[in-house]
Amino acid sequence: MSNEVQKNNELMVKFDIDGNEIKLTPSIVQEYIVGTDAKITNQEFKLFTELCKVRKLNPFLREAYLIKYKAGVPAQLVVGKDAILKRAVLNPNYDGMESGIIVQKEDGSVEERQGTFRLGNEQLVGGWARVFRKDWTHPTYSSVSFNEVAQKTGQGQLNSNWGSKGATMVEKVAKVRALRETFVEDLAGMYEAEEMQQEISQQEPIEVQAEIEEQTENTKEVSMNEL
Repeated sequence: MSNEVQKNNELMVKFDIDGNEIKLTPSIVQEYIVGTDAKITNQEFKLFTELCKVRKLNPFLREAYLIKYKAGVPAQLVVGKDAILKRAVLNPNYDGMESGIIVQKEDGSVEERQGTFRLGNEQLVGGWARVFRKDWTHPTYSSVSFNEVAQKTGQGQLNSNWGSKGATMVEKVAKVRALRETFVEDLAGMYEAEEMQQEISQQEPIEVQAEIEEQTENTKEVSMNEL
C-alpha cells in the first residue's frame, strides 16, 4: 500500500515495508538521506521514493541512498550491498554463489582465485563472481577489471576504501553485478555505490521518528497532477 499526501505544499510519500509505514518528504530526504547542502529536485525525490517503494527498500536502515554533492549535477540512486544480497537470498531459486579476485603473479601469469587473499608481490587486476539458480542449467558469471571500477579522488589517487581494501571492493562489484544479472526480476535498477563511482559512509540506522511524526500531522491526500 502506498499513497502521496501534501502538507504546506510539500509532497509526502508513504508506503509499507513488512508492516512498517515509511514516510518521506523532500525535506526529510534532504536532511537525513542526502545530508549535504546540494538541494534535490522534485524529480530526484520522486525517482528515489519510487525505487524505495517498488523495491521495498528502507532508507532509514541504510538500504538505499540518494547522493548529491552539488547543484546542477544529477543525484545518484544507490542501494546497499546487503539489501541486494538479501533480496537474492530470499528468492526461492537462489542456489549459492562463488566469488574472488583475479591476480597477476610475479611470473606474469594470471590466476582467478576464490576469496580475496593475495601475496604482496601479486598485482590485483580484477574480481569475479558466479551465481547459481536452481531453475537454470548454467550459473551467471561476472568478471570486472580493477582499473575500470576502482574509485579515485580528484587528484587521481585511489580513495581510502579502494586504496586499503581493493581486493574486497573489486570482489564486491563483481558479486553485485552477477546477482543482478541472475535475479533481474528482484534487482533490476538496483546499483551499489561502488558501481556508481560513489563512496558512502557506513553509518548506523537513522532515527528520525519524532521529526517525521511532526511533519506528517494534518496531511491531506492529493493527486500528482495537482502538484
